[in-house]
Amino acid sequence: MHRDEHDRAQPRHASAMNPIRLMLADDHFMITEVLASRLAAPDIWVAARCAATDPNLLAIVKGVRPDVIAIDSESYAAAVGDLVERLIAHSPQARVVILSGDQNVAHGVTAARAGAAAWVAKEQDVDEFESVVRGVCRGHSWYPPEMLGEILRSLRTGVSRCGSDLHVLSSREIDVLRAMMTGSRGRQIAADLHISADTVRTHTQNIYAKLDVHSRLEAVSVARAAGLEPRDRAVGS
Repeated sequence: MHRDEHDRAQPRHASAMNPIRLMLADDHFMITEVLASRLAAPDIWVAARCAATDPNLLAIVKGVRPDVIAIDSESYAAAVGDLVERLIAHSPQARVVILSGDQNVAHGVTAARAGAAAWVAKEQDVDEFESVVRGVCRGHSWYPPEMLGEILRSLRTGVSRCGSDLHVLSSREIDVLRAMMTGSRGRQIAADLHISADTVRTHTQNIYAKLDVHSRLEAVSVARAAGLEPRDRAVGS
């Protein structure tokens, strides 16, 4: 198992000597400043702060290697799922917590299906936020009660449909799809699987056609909803 995947699978036990590395991202700098100043828990350390739409966001995430990324979704709206998938692809060990004043249930569903561990209202007090941060590191999730019903219905429907969809893929197409889930692109996938870039393109086109999707993000979303695990690049590479 790749180290990132192993880290993500294990509960994070924080202490003052080994605090949770928290990254705060919000386009309103004052929000991250105030939140960081109020976090007094010795087991949580703010490792980085930046704007949610910072053009270097993914590079910062990759460099910081946070345990938890708390990010404002306001600037992303319906594209919040895309944001979550990109964050997880660049930092698989991190748990993503959405900070938002937006209570749009459809956006919550999109975030949950993409892999966000929690959706926290900005007006929640710091003690509750700290509890969520600790909880997601232990493998827990937290969404507002008013969102839960629709999220659970959507996830059940998605797993049922997607699980059956994946059965139409060949074993090699599954390998390519699992590699796509790590964020790898064509040439890297080809190198990891010891096949040509043209073959990867063919498998990718077949995956799109069989799953009735039109992009890499849609294919990865289907795979995640079906419970497919990303490929460990350390194996067979």
